[in-house]
Amino acid sequence: MPRAVTFPTYPTTVPAMLWLALQRRPRSFREDSRRLIDRLAPPLRVDGALPDIAEGSWLVVVNHYARPGFRAWWIPMAISATLPREIGWVTTSTLTFPDRLRASTLTPASQWFLAHMADLYGFVAMPPMPPRPYEAVQRAHAVRRVLRKAGDPGALLALAPEGGDMPGGVLAHPPAGSGRFLWHLARRGLRILPVGAFETHGRFCLRFGAPCDLPSSLPPPVEESASHLVMSTLAACLPPHLRGAYA
Repeated sequence: MPRAVTFPTYPTTVPAMLWLALQRRPRSFREDSRRLIDRLAPPLRVDGALPDIAEGSWLVVVNHYARPGFRAWWIPMAISATLPREIGWVTTSTLTFPDRLRASTLTPASQWFLAHMADLYGFVAMPPMPPRPYEAVQRAHAVRRVLRKAGDPGALLALAPEGGDMPGGVLAHPPAGSGRFLWHLARRGLRILPVGAFETHGRFCLRFGAPCDLPSSLPPPVEESASHLVMSTLAACLPPHLRGAYA
């Protein structure tokens, strides 16, 4: 018989989130994340060599790993707790749901809470994918904010190019426009640091890949070339069964 799959035990984050909802002053996401990540049982596993990110500007790219029972917020918390600098995350501004009940209750609540978190931690909240026409102005404004932050000396930004949960946690093609967005960030001097997030042997794991640079000149169309290069480096950080379209 095949051996049953075991998963780590993740502590509840509800009390911490309720407490954060009451906060009004800026906070360190790295320090708050470390307190929660230290409670993982068994502990977080980190594979691969961490680069020296004390100098230069960086863009961390990570897969949007998902499965029933796993909350996606453990991914940015784990990366922020591991790297030695505060990270400016590009996050979603809204949680969307396929059913009417959650769409009418949890979605409005998530908009308030995620906006509040962005204010507390200095994140850039971007409308969810796939794009909705009535959010074009908000998306353009968020993109401009990210590009401005990318131009800061020593910028350290992070995002998940897929923009949302994928079936089975398998790596998928990012939405249209993501490749060109990544290319524009690289043109501002950000080096790409790929990180794979997954669960293995009953542990939550991060695997850091080798940093890379996007060439200033890419084969047309730039959208596809940039997306393929970044997602391929990200796939190399994942177990084969999670590489999906980039296996």
